[in-house]
Amino acid sequence: MVFDFGAIADMAWVREQLRFFFGRPDRVCARTPIGQLVKSSISNRTLDEVSLAAYQRLVEAYPEWPALAAASTGDVEALIGDVAFPDVKARHLGDALRVIGACYPDFDLDFLGRLGVAEALAWLERLPGVGRKVSASTLNFSTLDMPAFVVDTHVLRVLGRYGFVRNKADTRTAYDAVMAAAPRWSAAELAELHILMKRLGQTICRHGRARCPDCPIRRRCKAAATSARRPVGLRGRNMDHRQGPAREQRGGWKE
Repeated sequence: MVFDFGAIADMAWVREQLRFFFGRPDRVCARTPIGQLVKSSISNRTLDEVSLAAYQRLVEAYPEWPALAAASTGDVEALIGDVAFPDVKARHLGDALRVIGACYPDFDLDFLGRLGVAEALAWLERLPGVGRKVSASTLNFSTLDMPAFVVDTHVLRVLGRYGFVRNKADTRTAYDAVMAAAPRWSAAELAELHILMKRLGQTICRHGRARCPDCPIRRRCKAAATSARRPVGLRGRNMDHRQGPAREQRGGWKE
């Protein structure tokens, strides 16, 4: 982890700047832990609207979790065919659900709420195909409401460019860095930070074409400082960050 400044205070500053720029996102109804696990398992590297539609097709075709666990990989893949890597996700999802069903036939994962966050993450990550993003999503975005920060590809890019972690850091390293910098934040506060950072990554701090002059956290960002030293012709157009087009990005917190 890289902390060249007061990380705890700096994380709060980032949140305040992003709140001012995007506005505070509204909360939405949380899914059950098993529902959130399924949703997060098919979401990686896929647009939110695409993965949400795929999730809706799954629960409409299989309204009971045991039925989804018993479904063939081919049938599940057909239902989620427009997400990234549908064959891999269908296989992992079926395997994970069957492991859960063998231990908990009612697919009730509320027992995770009686564990510590680290222990609950470890339990989930023993399931096939479940890594830190899916496990943290299951704890935070579900009715469990447990403080675990969700790091997706957009958030990881923002954290790396900003300087919270090295550019080649993995999801677990980024998770540890944020949790260390926000040790007493609630699940709701961490969820808000996730969606604000994700919006920044989707609209301004984009892959391959960051618009540093437009960024609300550029004043403390290492990548923005580097960009500012380049010739003007190589940088994006300048504009008041309060008027950024990202202000149009609104919506709920949950993936």
